[in-house]
Amino acid sequence: MTNISGQVTCKSFPDHPGECETINIVRRVFGAISCIGCIFVIFVIWVFGRYSVFSQRLILALSVAALLNGFGRLIQDSTAEQGPWCTFQAFWLSYFNYAVMLWVCCITFNLFMNVIKNIVTAHFEKWYHGICWLLSLVVSLIPFIGNHYGPSGSWCWIISDSGWHMGMWYIPLFIVITGLIVVYSYIIFTFYRKASNWAGTYDPETTRAQEALKEDIKPLRFYPFIFVILSLFPLINRIQNATSDDHVFGLVLMHSMTASLQGAAYSLVFAIDKQTLSSLTPTNIKLAILKKRAGKAVVQEYTAEVVIPDPNPGASGPAATHAQQQEQQTTEAGSSQQVASV
Repeated sequence: MTNISGQVTCKSFPDHPGECETINIVRRVFGAISCIGCIFVIFVIWVFGRYSVFSQRLILALSVAALLNGFGRLIQDSTAEQGPWCTFQAFWLSYFNYAVMLWVCCITFNLFMNVIKNIVTAHFEKWYHGICWLLSLVVSLIPFIGNHYGPSGSWCWIISDSGWHMGMWYIPLFIVITGLIVVYSYIIFTFYRKASNWAGTYDPETTRAQEALKEDIKPLRFYPFIFVILSLFPLINRIQNATSDDHVFGLVLMHSMTASLQGAAYSLVFAIDKQTLSSLTPTNIKLAILKKRAGKAVVQEYTAEVVIPDPNPGASGPAATHAQQQEQQTTEAGSSQQVASV
């Protein structure tokens, strides 16, 4: 919006432009940190070839969505007015907000199937991509109906309308958060119950199943929890906006901070994993890069053929056999004479 002097100000705090600038800086700083963190995760998964493991591909997809979501925080402008640029920012933010949320749901579903049903959902991977990318696109196209994208408080999103805000994002977000808390609690309860049942058993099959389950869920177990925690302040802020026309600077600031921290938090969880820490040495990284540049070595097997020289190269067939027999008899006769003379 534009004030009396003709200056463009943000809609949340038109009388306090310094607060709007603070929110802008926070969003961009934490958005940049998230982008750097996601690039780090993508690089590590690529350079060490971890994408061959299904759980790592799930983390990779979530990191791509969080990277692009963080980029959306970087380009956000609290002083943008209604127009194509503001609409693009709003669409981008809506699309990748949904993409991140849906990838977290897929990760939670995979954890549930692993722990509760003992089923690895790698065969659903194509469906995961279809749901997360295409459904996000369909949902984020809906606000174009009636031109509902534009300036919304301190950034561009769905134009300030509590009904559209709640219906398009915060009611689905509340349902997802509630579902994640319930399912995640049940997963943890079931896992520890299984672990207690395994205690004291030495059956090889049970041990292998236990280790396989731990390896499948260990890299993924914190991502749903992080999403829930970082989504609380945005939800609280929008509930406050729906009940009052006065924006609370502290809530808007926490909303901006936690929403922009998604990628950074995911990358931190990825980085502190023991397997990741052990591989992040200069020597290992250098060797992995060299291996990527050199490509896969082609190994071929060759059968060594040993050729024994023929003592009678000119002979063949029955004649050769007869000659060999005569030579053998001569040798044996010579040996008998030597023994007799002794």
